[in-house]
Order: sequence, then structure tokens, then C-alpha cells
Amino acid sequence: MARPLEYGEQVLLWEAGRGRTFSFVLREGEVFHSHKGSIPHGEIAGQPEGTRVFSNTGVEFVVFRPRLPERMMKVRRRTQIVYPKDAGWLALALDLAPGMRVVEMGTGSGAFTILLAQLVGPGGRVYTFDRREDFLENALENISRAGLSDRVEAGVLEAGEPFPVEGEVDAVFLDLPEPWLAVSPAYAVLAPGRPLAGIVPTAEQLKGFVASLEREGFVAVECVEILERRVLVREREGVRPFERMVGFTGYIVSARKALPAGKEEGCGG
Repeated sequence: MARPLEYGEQVLLWEAGRGRTFSFVLREGEVFHSHKGSIPHGEIAGQPEGTRVFSNTGVEFVVFRPRLPERMMKVRRRTQIVYPKDAGWLALALDLAPGMRVVEMGTGSGAFTILLAQLVGPGGRVYTFDRREDFLENALENISRAGLSDRVEAGVLEAGEPFPVEGEVDAVFLDLPEPWLAVSPAYAVLAPGRPLAGIVPTAEQLKGFVASLEREGFVAVECVEILERRVLVREREGVRPFERMVGFTGYIVSARKALPAGKEEGCGG
């Protein structure tokens, strides 16, 4: 039998017919309010996922537990976040599995940290760092709201400083204005053969990032851009691409640590 929704967990309301979503934590005695009306949390708690609920104005919603991409997109933002379209590619590049340890430099709002924490599981560890303490505080609140605080350690760190992590880690993720500053510390802490990945917003940053990776001993460097466009499927109007799309959000990069030897060159080489 499906586990019912409980007080203290995050839920997602999907507006029937429109697809708009609202996310919040169920609290006993509280009421959800929006321009579509209000719904007491008590009408949701105890119900299974997929239940249809109605606001006091008659608007129909379906209630779900948010999926991981929705948890990422619904964080309280103090910075730009890694979008799900990029996060999927990065997650595969980082090759993470339950029980692994990963370093993240550039916590930001914690959206990608949530994905990392989900991937490493309760037996793994995410060590995340940011130069801004206020960013970290907001990110840790987002991570707590997602129920993943038990597998995340956070700290304030300047780019270029050694990562304060004991032993080798299984992957490193960089999301920095100057990622080349963190490449050498990343190489030092990363286990041989294991991956590094990152994201940068400009071509000049990409060029400097790749140059530093190759200089420090990383190989198998890949650089890609991912575009996402939804498709409208309607019985009368037919099928066509949506007018708007999630276009450029950054250049994403992956590489692997090689022990001192030869180096490959260029993106996709």
C-alpha cells in the first residue's frame, strides 16, 4: 500500500489543466494560500499521492511528493542554479553511486547539492563549499527541506584553497566564476581515474577551465551545451514545439584524473 503523505514532508500541488505547481511542507494547522484559493494542510495529510484536492474557490489540484528535479527547481534561490537539463548530464559524468564521497565547490543555493546527496545515498557524503556564508545558510535550509542534511557537510572556503577532506574522494563538481583556481586542489583530493565536472556561463571561462584541466593532468575532457524544448501535444490543434524553450544556461564540462603521463587535448578529444 502506498505510504500516505505526512506532516513534516514536502508536497507538490499540480494545478489540473494548467500544469502550474506549488510546493510547500505540510504543517499541522496551517493553510496553503495562492491566487487559486486556499487548501488546509489537514485535507492533504493522510492522503496517498495522486489524490485530487480542491481549493475553496473550486480549483482542482493533484497532490504529489516532488520528484528530484522539482525539489531542485523549487529551492529558495540566492544564486543561479544548475537546471535539470544540465544536471542529468553532469550526474552521469560524475558517475556517482550510493556510498560514494563527492566534493562540490560553489554551493550556491544548494539545488545541485540536493541531487548529489540523493545520488550518494545515506551511506555517502557530500562535502560542499562556498566563499559566501550567507549562501551556505540558505543552501543548508534548502537541503534540510529536502530531507538530506544527514549526508551533507558544508563549509566556507575560497577558491584555490585545499579542500579540507580526509582521504580521496570519488568525484568533484565545480561551479565557480574562476574554476581554474580550484582545479589543482580538485586533482589533489580526487582518486585516480575518477571524474571532475563543472559548469561555466561564458566561452572565455570555458577556455580557461579546459586549459587548467589539461595543465593539471586531467584527460578525456568533454564540453557540451544542452538545449531543451518542450512539445505541445493537443488533439485539435495538433503537435508542435512550444514557443519558448530553456536555451543556453551554461557550458558543461567533464574530465578524468590521470596519473602523470601524456595528456589529451581539446574538447571531445
